[in-house]
Amino acid sequence: MGKLVGMASDLLQPRDGTPPLLTTPAQFEAAADVLAGGSGPFAIDTERASGFRYDDRAFLIQIRRRGAGTLLFDPESHRPELSRSLGPVLNGQEWIIHAAATDLPSLAWLDLHPGTLFDTELAGRLAGFELVNLAAMVEQIFDLHLLKGHGAEDWSKRPLPEEWLNYAALDVEMLLELADVMAEILDNQGKLDWAEQEFEHIRTQFADVTEAPTLSWTDMKGVGTLKRPEQLVVAREMWMARDSIAAARDLAAGKVLSNKVIVETARTLPRTFGDLARVKGFPGRNTGTVKRWMRVINRALASPRHTWPRPQPRPDGVPDRRYWSSFHPEEYEILQGIRADIDDLGAELNIPGENILQPAALRAVVWMSTNTGEVHDQDSLMGALRDYGVRPWQVEQVSPILINALLRGDRRG
Repeated sequence: MGKLVGMASDLLQPRDGTPPLLTTPAQFEAAADVLAGGSGPFAIDTERASGFRYDDRAFLIQIRRRGAGTLLFDPESHRPELSRSLGPVLNGQEWIIHAAATDLPSLAWLDLHPGTLFDTELAGRLAGFELVNLAAMVEQIFDLHLLKGHGAEDWSKRPLPEEWLNYAALDVEMLLELADVMAEILDNQGKLDWAEQEFEHIRTQFADVTEAPTLSWTDMKGVGTLKRPEQLVVAREMWMARDSIAAARDLAAGKVLSNKVIVETARTLPRTFGDLARVKGFPGRNTGTVKRWMRVINRALASPRHTWPRPQPRPDGVPDRRYWSSFHPEEYEILQGIRADIDDLGAELNIPGENILQPAALRAVVWMSTNTGEVHDQDSLMGALRDYGVRPWQVEQVSPILINALLRGDRRG
């Protein structure tokens, strides 16, 4: 979309000034009453510290509502009390969030759940905006330049600097107005119903979430490239040791040892201190660190072989995307042909192709058609799309392409 207005002016602080940080149960109760006295949806944002702390919990929650203004909450020391105060006011109501999938988990861990959702970032994607970060959308629509620059800070730090609180408050300052405009734009484009389906899909993903997920070493990025049992057992033991250290210190796991280093160590299987110190990215200058992790590696390799993990196929049987071109070239040609058609459709609709059909769902239906035979007619195709969470509007748009490519013999590269 083109720019809607002219030269942007700076929005350096909230209209009502930077609100104070609320830190006590009594303040939470009073703020909940203020929010309850407002009207309309709630604009919500969170600031987290996943790059610094063990999990992705919220260390600051910003809420704005018409008639109530903006309130800033510090949940860390009184999480149960915050939940009890805000739950009766927020739960089941309409929330407006920018990039909701990043904020909803930490809010769900506080037992805070929307009744309906409007995601302004996703609205921008569906409306055809080239840039969908909050600052870019606010500037394009309202001719206002948001003060930015603190998004990657350690938000677990206390006390929080005044300029950080100002930045955080600005993240919800224009969110209510932005949602109003985006709803109008989507309605004019005939896409509002599509957007509402997308928002509901995101909301339901977190509707039953009440606590942080339990992660496993098999979730580690890159572990799928390890194929030998001795590599996998080293990766498992290093991950478990790292997780224990990170949890005990409330420290981001990557600050203990990165996934990349664990995978590379498991791949190369160092047998000496020198070998381990030379692994790319390993903190080899610290002799104590080298010795500690070498003990973990030796313990893994000395464990009974019948306990070593074996490479596991994906639960749905669909090959990893990295291997299609090399190991499944015929299927890959079909996949690429369909992708090109969906990208063409996306250009017509002014929507990115991956928002019309998620790549994982596309790979699945192609594989189920070309390899397993599970997709063999329109009914089985529709069922597979539903199983992968493809929304009705997406099914309507992509069905002709998929039927032509997979069910009518039009399998071209």
